[in-house]
Amino acid sequence: MAKRRVSSTEPGDRSRTAPAPGATPTPGAGRVARGGRVAGDGTGRVAGGGTAPVAGAAPTGGDDQGAGDRSVAVRVRPGAGRNRVGGRYDGPRGPALIVAVSAPAVDGKATEAVRRALAEALGVRPAAVALRVGATSRDKVFTVTGDVGRRLVELRDGAA
Repeated sequence: MAKRRVSSTEPGDRSRTAPAPGATPTPGAGRVARGGRVAGDGTGRVAGGGTAPVAGAAPTGGDDQGAGDRSVAVRVRPGAGRNRVGGRYDGPRGPALIVAVSAPAVDGKATEAVRRALAEALGVRPAAVALRVGATSRDKVFTVTGDVGRRLVELRDGAA
């Protein structure tokens, strides 16, 4: 894609580049957004960033929704004395399930331990749990495939 120089007449403004008039966008030429993935349609949007809310347990319905993909917000406590899943944390992505793991927060070890502990606590295979957001953060969002709504509410909110 051809670029032309655009400069402002205001003092102190920095120059920037803009597409040349009449230039067509190159397919797949998007900016790399936070997370390193782009939609590939030239808009710069992050791939996979739909309209489903990340906060809470269900992408579109209530917590008693049936089987399917479900977003699960998690607050990680690495370096704990033992692995434990349960409790509620009101974090930046809404109510989150607290997962304490004994693994240290180094080189993704805690994230992998959380993935496995979450799968065991929800009664699904570890392959059914995938990290969606927060690779290096204590506040993470996992996508879980399966019917885990009731179990998730029990663990997070203490409902019996």
